[in-house]
Amino acid sequence: MLPGLPSRRYAILIDVGYLYAAAAELLLDATSRRDYRVDAEKLIKSLIERAAIRLSDGELLRLYWFDAARDRVPTVDQRVIANMDYVKVRLGNLNSRGQQKGVDAQIRSDLELLARHRAIHEAILLAGDEDMVPAVEVAQAYGVRVHLWGVEPPYGTNQAERLVWESDTVETIESEELKAYFTKSGTAAAATHGMVGAPMAQPEPRVPNPAVVFGTRQSVAVTMTAADALAQAESARPKFVRTTQTGEKLDPETVRSIGEYVGHKWLLTRGADNIADLLPGPQLPTVIDKELLVEAEKELGYSLRDHPEARIWVRDGFWERVHREFDFDEE
Repeated sequence: MLPGLPSRRYAILIDVGYLYAAAAELLLDATSRRDYRVDAEKLIKSLIERAAIRLSDGELLRLYWFDAARDRVPTVDQRVIANMDYVKVRLGNLNSRGQQKGVDAQIRSDLELLARHRAIHEAILLAGDEDMVPAVEVAQAYGVRVHLWGVEPPYGTNQAERLVWESDTVETIESEELKAYFTKSGTAAAATHGMVGAPMAQPEPRVPNPAVVFGTRQSVAVTMTAADALAQAESARPKFVRTTQTGEKLDPETVRSIGEYVGHKWLLTRGADNIADLLPGPQLPTVIDKELLVEAEKELGYSLRDHPEARIWVRDGFWERVHREFDFDEE
């Protein structure tokens, strides 16, 4: 951008359903998200860099990441993405048949509002559905240039003809640009996927402990509503979690039980498929680790900031519960 000239702001709007489906078909011949993994953080950074090269005289307002989740409860990946700089996650609903609902409407609404309020001069739209055409036309009527990006199709086309016609420019993202971010699901994820809804492995009973408290409970059914899942999780809260713990002495078993309880609650409310993405552990994404510790502190009623050993106990309890859910043995 030349000195003294005002920057031309732009936004990147990405239909994640289109991007993932088109790239997975092209690179992996896969049709279900369960069949592949995506390094979304690096993918997003690469798309931002690509846009900066194409619009070198512009200034990025933000990248909009339009995805879906069951009952709009964000997945692990979506939580991590939402914490990225200049990235806004928009979630539609994912129904029991795996269909996205409300995503296209959100894309159209945001594109129209950005144009109407003169928030941007240019928009990069990574999508393929003809439903985007009215929003493209409205944005153009307010003076916004719309640049359509698409994923290289394995054959034919994977974008609506009218959408291509109405866009100001059209570019194709080649397979070479995407292949580093898409991989077949790992053995751990593949092994756990088939176990969702199956009984959990039960430890040998000794004395009442978190393993016994949680070990006989069944995995959440994929059709369970968010409200039902939360109610079931609340009913599982062990009585010995809320105690009179002080900063002087924290009982390891009590703190581990908190980690177990949070793991149990997340399995129910966030879904076993999402938690399976964290395997094999023990490292958690920074965002997820922070959420785990915050929930543990709420249950404990005490800050763990000055107790690194207690934070380890929380994580240990969490992983014990998750590994037991999927009958996962640490090597």
